[in-house]
Amino acid sequence: MTAAGLGGIARLMPGTNYAGRPGVLLERSAIVSRRGWLAFVSGFFEPVFYLVAMGQGLGSLVGTLPGPDGSPISYAAFIAPGLLAASAMNGAVFDSTYNVFFKLKYAKLYDAMLATPLGPVDIALGEIGWALIRGGLYALGFLSVMAGFGLLVSPWALLALPAALVVAFAFAAVGMAATSFMRSWQDFDLVTLAILPMFLFSTTFYPLSVYPPVLQTVVQCLPLYHAVELMRGLTTGAVHVGMLGNLAYFAVMIVLGVAVAARRLDALLLR
Repeated sequence: MTAAGLGGIARLMPGTNYAGRPGVLLERSAIVSRRGWLAFVSGFFEPVFYLVAMGQGLGSLVGTLPGPDGSPISYAAFIAPGLLAASAMNGAVFDSTYNVFFKLKYAKLYDAMLATPLGPVDIALGEIGWALIRGGLYALGFLSVMAGFGLLVSPWALLALPAALVVAFAFAAVGMAATSFMRSWQDFDLVTLAILPMFLFSTTFYPLSVYPPVLQTVVQCLPLYHAVELMRGLTTGAVHVGMLGNLAYFAVMIVLGVAVAARRLDALLLR
C-alpha cells in the first residue's frame, strides 16, 4: 500500500488531521523490524505446521472433500486456502492490536510523533499499512509452501496474493479500530475470543454443509469465511461471480475500520 493510496482513503474523511506522510511510519516500522526479524517471521510457521499435520497426516484418513465447484479435492488442497486466509488475518491482527497498543499506551510513541509534521490520521494509516504488509508477507510465504506441495493447480492462483492483501487490509483496519477502545492487556482476551472461533469454524477445516442451517448462517457472517471462500476459489480455479460479494464485504470493513481508527486516534492523541 503506497502513501498515495493511503492518502486517497484519508481524503474520504474530511476534517481529520492528515499531513500526507503515512509512508514515514512504514519506513520506521521496516527499520525497527530488522532487529526483531525472528519475531516478525515466527507467525508464518503456525499455518505451515497445521498444513503438514492435518493436510498430510489427517488427510490420509479423511480422503477427498467436495471443492467449491463440487469436484473432489484432497483434504490438503481443501484446508490450504483456509490456512492462507488465516495467515493474512493473523499477521495483520497481531500487528494492528498488540504492537499498536504498546506504542499507544506504554511507549507513548504516537505522542512524540505529534511533535513532528505528522497527524493522527498519518499514524493510523501508517500502522494499518504496516500491518497489511505483515499479513501480506505471511500470505506470500504460505503461498510458496502451497506451491511446493503442488496445491496451486490453477492460473487463478496468481490473484491469491492480491486477494490476501485485501483481507489483510480489512483485518488491520478493524484491528486498529478495536485497539483504540482497549484499556488494558486483559482486553486482548476479547481478540483471542474473536480470532480463535473464526479460525476453527469458518470452513477452514470442514465444509459449510457439516453445520446445521442456523449455524451455517452465522458462519457466513464471519469475515474469515469470506476470506476462505476467496482463497479456495482462486487456488482451485473455481472462480464465480459470488466472489465479488466477498470482496465487497472486505471493502466495507476497510472503510469502516480506517474511519473509526483515524477518528479515535484523533480523539485520543489530541484531547
